[in-house]
Amino acid sequence: MDIDPGFTAQMDGYRLATAEILYHLPDHPALLQSYVWQEYDLAPVYPELQKFLEFWSRDLEGPIHSVRVAGRRLIGAVELRSISAFGLN
Repeated sequence: MDIDPGFTAQMDGYRLATAEILYHLPDHPALLQSYVWQEYDLAPVYPELQKFLEFWSRDLEGPIHSVRVAGRRLIGAVELRSISAFGLN
């Protein structure tokens, strides 16, 4: 059975990161366009996002105006409680 790479990444501490990238249109620099990037990444440094932004700056037209990042752990510790803690025996 193959294990999903996304699940493996989450077990290694990666979280689903979403970045909204606002950039200037190459032909109309006064206008901004939005691009949404999503990948498993390590907070708070976000190395995968950093690599993508370096690629963008180096190889794509349309200078970046701003980047907004949100990250969320999809897998975390489970909270266990004893039934007796609720007064049930």
